[in-house]
Amino acid sequence: MASPIVHPPMAALLARAAKQHGVVLRRQLLDVGFTPSAIKHRISRGDLHPMWRGVYAVGRPDVDKCGRWMAATLICGPAAVLSHESAAELWQLRRVGAGPIHVSAPLSANHRREGIALHRRTALVAHDFTRRLGIPVTSPSCTLVDLADRLARDPLEAAVIEADKRGLADPDQLRRALDAIRPRPGVALLRAVLDRETLALTDSELERRFLPLVRRAGLSPPLTQQTVNGFRVDFHWPQLGLIVETDGLTYHRTPAQQARDRVRDQAHTAAGLTALRFTHAQVAYQAGRVESVLRTVAQRLRKR
Repeated sequence: MASPIVHPPMAALLARAAKQHGVVLRRQLLDVGFTPSAIKHRISRGDLHPMWRGVYAVGRPDVDKCGRWMAATLICGPAAVLSHESAAELWQLRRVGAGPIHVSAPLSANHRREGIALHRRTALVAHDFTRRLGIPVTSPSCTLVDLADRLARDPLEAAVIEADKRGLADPDQLRRALDAIRPRPGVALLRAVLDRETLALTDSELERRFLPLVRRAGLSPPLTQQTVNGFRVDFHWPQLGLIVETDGLTYHRTPAQQARDRVRDQAHTAAGLTALRFTHAQVAYQAGRVESVLRTVAQRLRKR
């Protein structure tokens, strides 16, 4: 049986749609040889389904979220990129409920469409945008800056942590990126979050902040900077068999650091000790939680 003949314009249409999550612009149809009457004919046949004026879903009326994101950037112009909450969802930094698709475009853009939140700004420089799944989108660093003045601290911190977990940007990379991004409100806000969450205290400052928590938790003063099981530890209670280690970084420790931490903790566990690990930021900003954990663990160890 002979294969159906696919005319050149239709073949070009299908090839273009395959690269764009099933959507095409009217201008792209004209470029590959469709006439205005041919476009109307394809719409009447159900080959093309209008989404917004000038952009169509190919073959079926419903497209997935990537298709809608792609359509929104296409209709807003060649320099438009997915941004803000929509970019965060594409990067899997946070889940976003129902709402408009956020697109950033040059100041001259004038493509308002229902369901699209258009953010006009000066042209993005090369390191501010990229492509993910073929969709033009703000970079992870730029996306986090855009979110910084739109989110409360806790969800913003969660998005930063997620960026690190997914290997998109660690705190050091974010700091370097902030130095290169043009000043805007989100830059200072994101920098404040990074400075808080990656806080690294000096040994003396750490002890000054940690020891009052120890007293309030009902523990005796610990030994400090002792060698236990071949490792130098931060705080040690020999009578309880308790060790507390502290880390200067919340989100990011290199694979080598993580491996050393595991070896240390395993050695202490094998020797029958209990090892707790807190970050410097927890000691500085989450004193109540640290105190509660110390109290609970100490009570359990005393009973043992």
